[in-house]
Amino acid sequence: MRRDFAMRDEMIAYLRAQFPQADARDGHISETRGGRAAAEAALAQVDPPRYAATRNRLNGAVTRLSMYIRHGVLGLAETRDAVLAKVRRRQDAGKLVNELAWRDYWQRLYRKLGDGIWQDREAYKTGLHARDYAADLPADIRDGQTGMACIDAFSSELEETGYLHNHARMWLAAYIVHWRRIQWQAGARWFLQHLLDGDPASNNLSWQWVASTFSHKPYIFNRENLERNTGGVYCRDCPLRGRCDFEGTYEDHADRLFPNVPDRVRDEWQR
Repeated sequence: MRRDFAMRDEMIAYLRAQFPQADARDGHISETRGGRAAAEAALAQVDPPRYAATRNRLNGAVTRLSMYIRHGVLGLAETRDAVLAKVRRRQDAGKLVNELAWRDYWQRLYRKLGDGIWQDREAYKTGLHARDYAADLPADIRDGQTGMACIDAFSSELEETGYLHNHARMWLAAYIVHWRRIQWQAGARWFLQHLLDGDPASNNLSWQWVASTFSHKPYIFNRENLERNTGGVYCRDCPLRGRCDFEGTYEDHADRLFPNVPDRVRDEWQR
């Protein structure tokens, strides 16, 4: 395949012609730039202490390096060394290095499991069986038409930009699996269709962590958590504010979503 192009539009036209089925399924072109120069520029902007302090917030100092690592433009060891060189104390880079270690761990599991990453690694811990979850992703989620401002915004951002903040990925995955009772595999396939950093290992095993098929409990959230980490940008004008599915405490959600799980087990989840 061609690798040299006079301009970006020429490259886009070439790829559309080479992959017409992919173009028909999703013709969005992300504004994110690839290549070594862009990767080095992103790496130079990384601030490990700020990352550790703000990474959970949608406007936090996240690195946006995952795409470059996913496609081999940056190596894990190279990224680790560059991050450590930015701090005087190694512990100031600990959180970011830990995230790189998780990526390495996922890859090692992928090497061992192969296509097994598409299978439930364990049983659901939700009091439900795999057969209780629908196999297909509903159109209202895919099209951003659920009526929930946050979920619809995450869906649109995923499809239009090829990127989602990690917290948004977790919220969207939890909504799909636990509130809508859709098999995690359906959501994982959707993500891989659009994410520029879509890596089967990190993607699928993280979905399984949310679903509880690769964790001791399901991951859920509530409106308070979402508002705190988004600055309330979605909840403020949401037509469902005050009566959406995410209102209430974690205990409220556990009662509603997982009624078949014994109280003692749900109590342990909160510890």
